[in-house]
Amino acid sequence: MGLGSELEHADRFAAFVNEVTKVLGHADREEPFRDYCAGLLATPGRHSVEPMAAVTDPGHASPQHQKLLHLVAVSPWSDEKVLAKVQELVVPSMTRRGPIEVWIIDDTSFPKQREHSVGVQRQYCGQLGKQANCQVAVTLSIANHHASLPIAYQLYLPREWADDRARRKKAHVPNAIRFRTKPQIALEQLRAALKAGVAPGAVLMDAAYGNNSILRQAITGLGLTYVAAIQTTTKVRPVREGEPKPPRVSVEELAFSLPKRAWRTVAWREGTNVKLRSRFARVQVRISPSRGESRFAEETLLIEWPKDEAKPTKYWLANVDPDMLLTRLVDLAHMRWPVEHNYEDLKQEIGLGHYEGRGWPGFHHHGTLCVAAYGFLISERERIPPSGPRSAAAIEKSPLPTGYRPRGAADPAAAPRPQLDYHDPSGTGRRDREQTSAVPALHASRSQQPEMEFMIQ
Repeated sequence: MGLGSELEHADRFAAFVNEVTKVLGHADREEPFRDYCAGLLATPGRHSVEPMAAVTDPGHASPQHQKLLHLVAVSPWSDEKVLAKVQELVVPSMTRRGPIEVWIIDDTSFPKQREHSVGVQRQYCGQLGKQANCQVAVTLSIANHHASLPIAYQLYLPREWADDRARRKKAHVPNAIRFRTKPQIALEQLRAALKAGVAPGAVLMDAAYGNNSILRQAITGLGLTYVAAIQTTTKVRPVREGEPKPPRVSVEELAFSLPKRAWRTVAWREGTNVKLRSRFARVQVRISPSRGESRFAEETLLIEWPKDEAKPTKYWLANVDPDMLLTRLVDLAHMRWPVEHNYEDLKQEIGLGHYEGRGWPGFHHHGTLCVAAYGFLISERERIPPSGPRSAAAIEKSPLPTGYRPRGAADPAAAPRPQLDYHDPSGTGRRDREQTSAVPALHASRSQQPEMEFMIQ
């Protein structure tokens, strides 16, 4: 499948993890770090510490559980350094067929039943599409047409949490963390990426961030371009020659006023079966400034109106060169889709939302470990030649110890036919996949390491 021999595949995982562990700061962290990453890739069902301990060292599940728990919840290694090392290792594979083109600002949410975990509050939960108790992490990803990778990941701490000393202390929130809005966190992540020398790309964001004019101005001030989704009610003034101050209208009103000749059909990328295409128009506009703000610079308004729709469906503001080809602008606007796949895979395949601890360090350590494991999969996937199958190689899962069941689970009776056993772990928590081939166990320092399986998407 273009991935080389099974031994080479396992060796690459060992080499990848060994490089990452160089920034952990202590040799004792290396083995549990490797096991945690392997557990994220190999554990069926829920990727929390207890089942991962049972999979990665079934003969010593209890001490292994303590090692993994200490690594993720207590050990003081740097998330920033690990994410930077993962980026260093993965970007060469990502850019094999093209440079980084975009940076994507987004957030991802984790529904919670109770309010004890750090940062949990009743707020908009994107995963549920409604207000609910949840945690929200602000993220920055880099992407091109072939792959994407999160490079920054920080929990949004609501003001009620940020101002509560008792809850902060109990959750081990660092003293340096103060209340920041999500756009403010995103801007800090952009600044850090520039300072770290990350190859710049056009900044993409959804309307929750794109409608924030202060954020857009700040991005321009950093010397970056952006293509920002906005709401239909956003008010603008069209830039028209000989009309110094045209009336202020919503972008939807402006779209309906455009002549037929303003619309062009543009195709931007291959869909599942056919090339994706729609109708687009663009207009130079200024956003009407809020009270006390100076006049804003010109921006390009991009509008999408599919032929079979009664009205336009999407709007973006961009500070790109007004002479940029419309096809290129449309392509950039639609490059936010990789981040959705990022977090679908990170949650469903890697277990990003499965951490059960309540503290700030553990939340971020678990997220970083998930990105590290995901980064390895990205590197392996990008080894497949463009003409090769975009499928996965597998490493066989170790069986759970006899009689093992997660804490709180009922003791199931064995099914009379193994192929009908509801509790059989094979495929649990996984989406349907094409058939894959087995690869030997990941290399480890202990003498008897169980065989594992993971998917390269």
